[in-house]
Amino acid sequence: MDLRIFTEPQQGASYDTLLAVAKATEDLGFDAFFRSDHYLRMGAGDGLPGPTDAWVTLAGLARETSRIRLGTLMTAATFRLPGVLAIQVAQVDQMSGGRVELGLGSGWFEEEHRAYGIPFPKEKFSRLEEQLAIVTGLWATEPGKSFSYEGEFYQLVDSPALPKPAQAKVPVVIGGHGATRTPRLAARYADEFNIPFASIETSERQFGRVRAAAEEIGRDAGELVYSNALVACVGRDDAEVARRAAAIGREVSELKENGLAGTPAEVTDKLGRYAETGSTRCYLQILDLTDLDHLELIAAQIQPQLS
Repeated sequence: MDLRIFTEPQQGASYDTLLAVAKATEDLGFDAFFRSDHYLRMGAGDGLPGPTDAWVTLAGLARETSRIRLGTLMTAATFRLPGVLAIQVAQVDQMSGGRVELGLGSGWFEEEHRAYGIPFPKEKFSRLEEQLAIVTGLWATEPGKSFSYEGEFYQLVDSPALPKPAQAKVPVVIGGHGATRTPRLAARYADEFNIPFASIETSERQFGRVRAAAEEIGRDAGELVYSNALVACVGRDDAEVARRAAAIGREVSELKENGLAGTPAEVTDKLGRYAETGSTRCYLQILDLTDLDHLELIAAQIQPQLS
């Protein structure tokens, strides 16, 4: 199972903090550094020093790392027009030498839209579907040809469909808990399906829905990567687990039930049970971005057991 580091900078992190985590991610042998795409802190606290933009951040990290994959869980379709998003992601992919992945979701946090004057439309899922068609269509258009699209929400006329990403195909990640429309979208557009903060049983059920949706349209369900995103709280002993849980304002018992909490042996065992559902990748949500020893522990005592 691949382990990726997943951060939530809207809770309070500067670019320099994210850079330190990304460099540790690379140095410690993790597969990728991903971040959320949010502009407002969730829950208590002041969120200082304030939000950082996901794709501005990834552009900087593209030039300051050399190996790890870089991406979003999930870019909000409400934040960017699809043509602009296709340009941004293609450019960052070029800047990274072909290491970018695009997680794209409908957007859901209405309060942050109000806080920064971003429209929050009712038809978010339908807009997401059109964005996926446009972004992937622009990238797939052969050089020298143009791309047009006539949708309910977006229209493109004779776009030169430039620039192109460095990769022949930027991996697209789609995720969520929806029982019908989400699996259908994943079957059509995704290279990877991710389910966030779900139990082993829920993950298995949702992966099954995605596989069935793929087979229904004649796609090999085995082409997709199936992954989880789970909060991580690992300690060498119970006292260290409790200290890390307290640092992020969570209870150990809740984290053990809903995330990956405990000693390295306990967490490795739980990851193995997720792997039995078909999951081959886990995004470890790291909430205390100053605790790089946490990453070192996971890299030293869990990652080798999953190789």
